[in-house]
Amino acid sequence: MEITWFGHSAFALASKGRKVLVDPFLTGNPVFESEGTGTFAEKQAAALEGVTDVVITHGHMDHIGDTLDIAEKTGATVFCNWDLGQWLSAKWDSRKSGKVLNLELMNAGGRVEHNGVSIRLVRADHSSGVFEDGVFQTLGSANGVIISIPGAPVIYHMGDTDIFAGMGLIEELHQPDIVIAPIGDRFTMGPSTAALAVRRYFPRSKAVIGCHFRTFGLLTGTLEEFKRELGPIGARLLDLTPHEPIRFSI
Repeated sequence: MEITWFGHSAFALASKGRKVLVDPFLTGNPVFESEGTGTFAEKQAAALEGVTDVVITHGHMDHIGDTLDIAEKTGATVFCNWDLGQWLSAKWDSRKSGKVLNLELMNAGGRVEHNGVSIRLVRADHSSGVFEDGVFQTLGSANGVIISIPGAPVIYHMGDTDIFAGMGLIEELHQPDIVIAPIGDRFTMGPSTAALAVRRYFPRSKAVIGCHFRTFGLLTGTLEEFKRELGPIGARLLDLTPHEPIRFSI
């Protein structure tokens, strides 16, 4: 599997002809826009090349990101919870593009397999919704996601969340090879709590990735602190450079 981090919680996961974007916050993402080489348009084109699927963990704009633009440009299938999907459908209809939005609507505990990609939404402890015209609209619950492509590592992207004891069941049920944990603090776990979650509930994971940090000044958690708090498991921490893919095999 080829894994690319675009800053914040945005990732590309590519294997066997499938390329899954998770929480594709590209436009307005200072890490995506300022790091890497080339213009924004060039970096965006590289990120979208070969995209087949998009997964959104929850309804905040720094996770919904460019989903509709990506779907319109690529025809990618979008996976998300039911409530968020209804909101996306309404936004899509207002575009009057004449194209079909390929949506796979789900909810926590559910699993959808589409063209070799298996997506399962799991619990996350967070909020989900947007302000529009001064009114707040809830967009279902926040989720983490289990992503499985045949022959590739099983990925658990926690989304935005605090630690919770049910992570133990997620490990028991899905045994993820790679765990992606938010570490920025304030809106999610900080490095200490995220490290505790990994140490306690995912000690058998083969790799750990930190996300949702250094995007904005309010996110004070650092990768260095996360690695220190992980203890011996810190040896499995992948230090990703935005826009630069790495290969990971099982």
